[in-house]
Amino acid sequence: MTIPDNVKADILVQALPWIRRYAGKTVVVKYGGAAMVNEGVRTAVAQDLVLMSCVGIRTVLVHGGGPEIDAMLRRLGKEPEFVGGLRYTDEETMEIVQMVLAGKVNKDLVALVQRQGGRAIGICGADGGLFTAKRLSKGGTDLGLVGELSKVSISLVEAILGAGFVPVVATVAMGETGDAHFYNVNADTAAAELAAALGAEKLVLLTDVPGILRDVADIETLISELPRNEVGALIAKGVVSKGMIPKVECCARAIDGGVKRAHIVDGREPHALLLEVFSDSGVGTMIS
Repeated sequence: MTIPDNVKADILVQALPWIRRYAGKTVVVKYGGAAMVNEGVRTAVAQDLVLMSCVGIRTVLVHGGGPEIDAMLRRLGKEPEFVGGLRYTDEETMEIVQMVLAGKVNKDLVALVQRQGGRAIGICGADGGLFTAKRLSKGGTDLGLVGELSKVSISLVEAILGAGFVPVVATVAMGETGDAHFYNVNADTAAAELAAALGAEKLVLLTDVPGILRDVADIETLISELPRNEVGALIAKGVVSKGMIPKVECCARAIDGGVKRAHIVDGREPHALLLEVFSDSGVGTMIS
């Protein structure tokens, strides 16, 4: 489809107030899971990140890679194992997580951004001491080398942003002093903590659902805006349930840490990120 020049001009004019508003501000985008599978959508996300960076938005990409980790585990004859929705991570699995996340997935995303005309640098939580973690304890259940962040050091990320690059961050963390282990950290949690540490204007979780729905079977029940103080009630009522609970809790954590707005957006929709940042109505659910 060819878009007439006058329509293109009108779109740019409508985006101008938002470009002015967010120029110089920090937006942290978390991308992972099923939203990363479609190659066309992956390209659209990279284009969105490049455009945001080009208009002066300090853009940070934090990524997961669950499907890729599962695929590699199975190739090596090891079945993925989960406890309470979290990946059980023994020593061997941690090596694979580190290899896949900080290696293949991270560098594939860096290359994708650069193929769209951007400049990106891939790092993991061990680089520059970005993420330090301790072993996560959840109800006395052993999860292996699953980590809970104990420290976020943003100096390397700030240096990369200051040089005009998009930091692409894999959520592998180093252990605390005296602990030589690496830890597998939930990417949503890491993105929320990093957004708070950077004083971000926005945290955007690109996921595989439209947002928070009052009725999961009815897209018309999408909650477009949710005040932070209503999050607990929606969880208690079961409106927010299952896999949506940790995502909403991460958004709430980011807000509590000083992030202005947190968004849950359907990353399967092409250019959903641009629609959220540069339009009046936005998309998905905003927690503020």
